[in-house]
Amino acid sequence: MPLSSRHLLGMQGVPKEDIKLILDTATTFREVLERPIKKVPTLQGKTVVNLFYENSTRTRTSFELAEKRLSADSINFAVSSSSVAKGETLKDTIQNIEAMKVDMIVVRHSATGVPNFLTQISKCNVINAGDGIHEHPTQALLDMYSIRERLGKIEGLKVCIVGDIAHSRVAMSNIFGLKTMGADVSVCGPASMIPKFIEDLGVKVIYNIDEAIQENDVLNVLRIQLERKAGANFPSIREYRQYFGIDQAKLDKAGKSDIVILHPGPINRGVEISSEVADGLNQIILKQVTNGVAVRMAVLYLLGTQN
Repeated sequence: MPLSSRHLLGMQGVPKEDIKLILDTATTFREVLERPIKKVPTLQGKTVVNLFYENSTRTRTSFELAEKRLSADSINFAVSSSSVAKGETLKDTIQNIEAMKVDMIVVRHSATGVPNFLTQISKCNVINAGDGIHEHPTQALLDMYSIRERLGKIEGLKVCIVGDIAHSRVAMSNIFGLKTMGADVSVCGPASMIPKFIEDLGVKVIYNIDEAIQENDVLNVLRIQLERKAGANFPSIREYRQYFGIDQAKLDKAGKSDIVILHPGPINRGVEISSEVADGLNQIILKQVTNGVAVRMAVLYLLGTQN
């Protein structure tokens, strides 16, 4: 069965059947990544443009590898060396790229709503690789895949997203996706970093990190986004680390030796997570990175074979 949409713009409103299809398809591609020859001809003849207006390491590299593994032709758009630097508008950039007969666009942009705008001016399949503080759907999908791989299920699990919720597109996509898949979702962080509307989404708010660790099966620990002025929402890095940083002492105090720790990266070691935890047995951070290629292969395949 195909996905219900030609695009992946966010996790809000994505049916459970679509999420399950993506995760199940990713399992097949995860096996491909373990082969000596990590390549299949699935999207041979398709052209994908990676349109990244923001800096990225994991997401961009992951999409590039996913496209190459599927045998698609991949074009990387460098904003600094493009006509954008000469004043070209986003609309003109997209329409010129589409005129070159590309099939899919992967877009990352600092402005909320850009992926949706692209669907209105282009006939290409559009995949949101992160827009503003709106959503980052493929990150949520790889997080859910990683949780399911580690614990065997998503439904019924208690998952807490810890940290800078207000500035996080990862948090929003995880909330929508995990709730759809039947998880019990909570958020934890300083009151100044928790959106006031968050409880309207059926999410519990916790202000004590010890309580969050004690109550949950999974912690998804978010980076403090200093480039989005997140540091203005708490007195100091030292205080944030003391009250909300995840370290081994807090895990030991809660007696949660089996709790699973995720982090979307990049990690601020010694701030939101200690090196001991980031390198410890509870974390699946590098598994997330590996699984991200498989999940993005699944999304590209399911969208790219619809037409």
